[in-house]
Amino acid sequence: MAGQERAGQERAGQERVDVLIIGSGASGAAAAWSLAETKMRILCLEQGDWVKSTDFPTNGRDWEARRYGDFDISPNRRGRDTDYPINDDSSLMKIANFNGVGGGTIIYTAHWPRMHPSDFRVRSLDGVADDWPIDYWTLERFYEENDRMMGVSGLAGDPGVPPRHPPMPPIPLGKTGTRYAQAMNRLGWHWWPSDTTIATTSYEGRAPCINLGHCTPGCAQGAKASTDITYWPLALRAGVELRTRCRVREITVGRDGMASGAVYYDAEGKEHFQPAEVVIVACNGVGTPRLLLNSVSGRFPNGLANSSGLVGKNLMLHPWPIVSGYVDEPLDGGRGPITCMWSKQFYETDPARDFVRGYTLQFGRGTGPANHAMVAAGAGHLPWGRDHHRIYRGLLDRRVNIGVACEDLPEERNRVTLDPVLKDSNGIPAPRIDYTISENTQRMMEHGIARAEEILTEAGASRLYCSRTVLNYPGHLLGTARMGADPGRSVVNEWGRSHDVKNLFIVDGSIWVTSGGVNPTSTIQALALYVADQMKQRLATLFD
Repeated sequence: MAGQERAGQERAGQERVDVLIIGSGASGAAAAWSLAETKMRILCLEQGDWVKSTDFPTNGRDWEARRYGDFDISPNRRGRDTDYPINDDSSLMKIANFNGVGGGTIIYTAHWPRMHPSDFRVRSLDGVADDWPIDYWTLERFYEENDRMMGVSGLAGDPGVPPRHPPMPPIPLGKTGTRYAQAMNRLGWHWWPSDTTIATTSYEGRAPCINLGHCTPGCAQGAKASTDITYWPLALRAGVELRTRCRVREITVGRDGMASGAVYYDAEGKEHFQPAEVVIVACNGVGTPRLLLNSVSGRFPNGLANSSGLVGKNLMLHPWPIVSGYVDEPLDGGRGPITCMWSKQFYETDPARDFVRGYTLQFGRGTGPANHAMVAAGAGHLPWGRDHHRIYRGLLDRRVNIGVACEDLPEERNRVTLDPVLKDSNGIPAPRIDYTISENTQRMMEHGIARAEEILTEAGASRLYCSRTVLNYPGHLLGTARMGADPGRSVVNEWGRSHDVKNLFIVDGSIWVTSGGVNPTSTIQALALYVADQMKQRLATLFD
């Protein structure tokens, strides 16, 4: 019944809940756990399913093949029945996500930097984009709380970031990290062991990492934190209900202009309506605008909560070139977590450079043998034919690589819209991505690539390679329902509530104003905890 207002009538026997959360990933799980202490009736709808640890690719020898099959980071390549297609033909960077309990935390690398204080004040400091309506210090206690909940491994004292207190010691540098660190010391540049959500000691029932190197396609051992094994067990124990295989089509509104619930399809394709007093959207920077734009009515003909016209606009994806090379001795190869250290040397704006803002350098270990062969062949280092195995033996476990995590400034031309043709299996319009890399980011990328090449050369690497046409796509989906104090320039206010619909909240990466130059999951969850905390403090006046 898209396009019609509903007064909140109950259908299919569904009882009204106090809070309806759509999405069970990084942000939805954190918000559910935080709100559970209110004893309100909370229901989360997740279009994917629970993923059993025994089903992860890392249980078998074919794990690398499945990494590019049913556990690929791209839903278009993965093609599970719980996925929805995405038209990203008009984007150099492709979209990555995962639909299931835990969302993207199932397949992320578990790299765990925070945003910097400057990231919240880019307009004031650099005259670009917009300032956030909140600052780093507003989120600091939620960062700390989230670090405890997810279980962070790291080393306190990094001079490149504000103080933090990881509850576990850092991932060991290993042979590869030691080589990077020695090169950085000779160059006189900042480096530090990475924060990760990979356990280095026994932690809250999770065993420590044993360096299998299978981080991305799910950690069967459970050393890598994902919300299905961190937040959700506690939220469920506290009384939150989690309903899987529920694909939400639209959020409905009543005659009073308030959200009345959501229409969804179950695993058999049957339509249901779930009424609710409050609706929280946690579907990521692509899924959230898709849902809002598909939620049309007489009151909201251009999509729910879209009076600003900004729903879906200002998409930020973090361009991420990777520079690789080969050294003269075997290193760790694919043994150990993918990323072992970072550098913030070039993070803040430098007037001497021809771009504003900056980037993080992330130092990686090698990968599995099949992926290693694919990368070497793609770079032109590994030929087919008689010499294939001989040359491969000289490359295996010798690859070093540095990723350049570039800040992506918001631009309205970068956007998510509804595709006029492509639909998912329930007939819901698929998202269409239009995205180009800005001139500022292009210059930033080239600077970062040059610095990475300098570091790898200092580390003794040769045969350097970096693709500028095939960028790593880390799945950082940000900015399409931004927060702000001005309803004409933002979708939600400074504590996550829609300007247009007083009982609609958004807690995922879509509410970001700028992207920073870091992996976003830590900040996404800190924001979700902050929004939930604001809701709890304002329960008596939540809709005022």
